[in-house]
Amino acid sequence: MSAVWNYFKVNEDDKTKADCKLCSAKLSRGGSKGCAFNTSNLIKHLKSQHDNEYKEFTHASKPIQPTLQQTLARREKMSRDNPRAVKITQAIIEYIALSDQPLSEVENVGFLRLLYVLEPRYDVPGRRYMTDTELPKLHDSVKKHIHSLLQTSSAFSFTTDIWTSSVSPVSLISLTCQWIDESFTPQRAVLHAKQFRGSHTSQAIAHVFEEMLQTWGIPKTSVHVVLRDNAKNMIKAMNDAGLPSLPCVAHTLQLAVHEGLLAQRSIADAIAVGRKIVGHFKHSALAYSRLEDIQGQLNQPIKRLQQDVQTRWNSTYYMLQSLIEQKRVLGVYMSEHELPDYLTTHQWALMEKTVAILAPFEDLTKKVSSYDALASDVIPAVTVLVRLLNRETDEDHGVKTMKATLLAAVKKRFSDVETNPLYFISTILDP
Repeated sequence: MSAVWNYFKVNEDDKTKADCKLCSAKLSRGGSKGCAFNTSNLIKHLKSQHDNEYKEFTHASKPIQPTLQQTLARREKMSRDNPRAVKITQAIIEYIALSDQPLSEVENVGFLRLLYVLEPRYDVPGRRYMTDTELPKLHDSVKKHIHSLLQTSSAFSFTTDIWTSSVSPVSLISLTCQWIDESFTPQRAVLHAKQFRGSHTSQAIAHVFEEMLQTWGIPKTSVHVVLRDNAKNMIKAMNDAGLPSLPCVAHTLQLAVHEGLLAQRSIADAIAVGRKIVGHFKHSALAYSRLEDIQGQLNQPIKRLQQDVQTRWNSTYYMLQSLIEQKRVLGVYMSEHELPDYLTTHQWALMEKTVAILAPFEDLTKKVSSYDALASDVIPAVTVLVRLLNRETDEDHGVKTMKATLLAAVKKRFSDVETNPLYFISTILDP
């Protein structure tokens, strides 16, 4: 870019004009399209109107003669098998894998400029080369490393799930392995995330699961337990495969809370109204802009209302929480604008009580979904939930049906945790 742009900027309203930063004069850029633009008028203006700055410009524009050695160093590209080039290429594919970047990143202009500044002699491989050569090499290297880690144990726990991709109508099945190594350190690795073709019958699931174990050379006798969801086909699949399994605690909590929220019509109605209000702001940039203005006027942090997702109960919890936090802001907004629906004083009270009752469920969901979650956490947590739900308070007015349903659902769905050896032994052994 010409040094003359240190003294000018492109006019925001008319891209064919440039504004002088020194005197605000508006000058033509010498054309109507990008390829025809030039800096002749800008330089003439600088020369006639700003003598000192023109001298600075002419001095800055003088080419600096590079040495022969510098020129050759910049022009001579490293071969692909050059040790430094190999190291850079490996770092690039690791960066792409670890940060979930697309392989097209190697064609990104900004990324290419960065690499050129860091190492001008490096010849960046294209996307096809990275896809066909470097990615398989990285996959094989990581797989070999994981395989060596698996040799440090003879007992493994697994987590598996089947879901549909959010970007294409493709079903995927995952297999995550957890184990304790020789130094008694917990380890984990995702062994598979592969396409699941055909119907999700128990027979098909059992067959695919056994194939995944065989790929890693893990015999069924080394399977300590498989964590899965509560779907009947998944339960039967593990039974058919002769593998011990347990339901995912987070998914079980999802089912219990879902029962509770639907048990009381008044609470379900309040949630539905809250959902409409959040939807109004989600689909209107103008409405959200005004909401943010009101937040600023009331000296409240700028926060978005949370939209819930029916498959995740805690998203409903977060939605109610965000509405309660913005109650005052929403009141001001409603005094100026129409909303598709509104919450009554009674409904606001129901929402506040619902959030208070669901808070322990949210704490447990986060705990059992964390990276370092333990089986020994389940019995104490469920025991606390039951005691809290059994406790009667003056705040129960209006939410008794929901609370009673939650208690019954927790007792039913976690009825065997205290008698299941996988849970009670881990609880006893955990210091």
